[in-house]
Amino acid sequence: MEVKGGGILEMVVPFLAMVTMEGCTIALTILAKTAITYGMSTFVFVVYTNAVASIILLPYSFIFHYNQRLEFQQSLFSFPLLLRVFLLGLTGICISQNLAFLGLSYSSPIVVCAMGLMLPAISFLLSILLGKTKMEWKNPNFITKVVGTVISVVGATCEEVYLGPTVRQHPSSSTHLQFKQKLLVFTSTTDRWIFGGLLLAAATLCVSIWNIIQLGVVKQYSQVMKVGSFYSIVGTFMSAIVAYFVVNDSSAWTVKSSFDLYLIIATGTFSGLIRNRVQIWCMQKKGPYYVPMFKPFGILFATFFGATFFGDTFHYGSVMAAFIAGMGYLTVMWGQINEDRGVGKDKDINKNNDDSLSSAKVPLLDDEESNV
Repeated sequence: MEVKGGGILEMVVPFLAMVTMEGCTIALTILAKTAITYGMSTFVFVVYTNAVASIILLPYSFIFHYNQRLEFQQSLFSFPLLLRVFLLGLTGICISQNLAFLGLSYSSPIVVCAMGLMLPAISFLLSILLGKTKMEWKNPNFITKVVGTVISVVGATCEEVYLGPTVRQHPSSSTHLQFKQKLLVFTSTTDRWIFGGLLLAAATLCVSIWNIIQLGVVKQYSQVMKVGSFYSIVGTFMSAIVAYFVVNDSSAWTVKSSFDLYLIIATGTFSGLIRNRVQIWCMQKKGPYYVPMFKPFGILFATFFGATFFGDTFHYGSVMAAFIAGMGYLTVMWGQINEDRGVGKDKDINKNNDDSLSSAKVPLLDDEESNV
């Protein structure tokens, strides 16, 4: 995937690629919410989508790292790597994705956006608790991240407790009410909304832990696509075991419509290969922080889809809270960027080391996310 022509084209193509990735992510999230509302089990959905992703990613990873195959085989079955793959599958897929989709079933895509934007703030708090970040109150970058964390928490809290009026009001006809009950894409009862938000917050915490684990893995094993494919398989099996015990109805494993089938294939293909590959390419072209800075675009897409197609179930309060969370996200990221630039200058890091760190800071398979 090569961008030719230089100049404006080199800026426009990565920008459009990342905006498209965020738009597709939100669109698939809305479609997943629709499928779940119509009866698809969230646990079965996680199993099937990750199975599709694993089937696609495994052969692709060997092609992608073909020239490095001998290097990786020497450490393929080492206990440290197997343990890390197990933990990546547990935190990055089995726990986080099941919590995320279950949270989506109780809330809405806009809440998914808001809670996903909590990731830098939660990671920052974890780094303090683990002793990796010192509490330097005289450091402006530390203060910036603290302020961003507070803003993120305020945004997430507002998302939970305040819905506000809907964007559009429709006549309360019986036909409309029946349709609204079936297509609860951007609405929920207060108790369900709060519970869904808590599940999504827990999923974001799991992703933060997963990021810490995968950062160490990438530093030791450079073939990130292979590691990603292996932990995707492990996470799929773990999720299948969980679904086996949680889903009591055997008919829930049956794909009941072509819509569900296409959604499973599209979600697995997009999350397992397309989004991951595009993000790696953009990172290589524009640097490690280019990809994360597009995360708030999800709010814009969720707002557009919600206001355009689901105005009668889409609340102003949710939008405002999500934008507050987005401001917190960007503030924390700004503090982190300035801090890393300062460290780079102090240590005189050369370009090759920068590229190595860049790979380490981008998740093996994003979550959107991962989570949704």
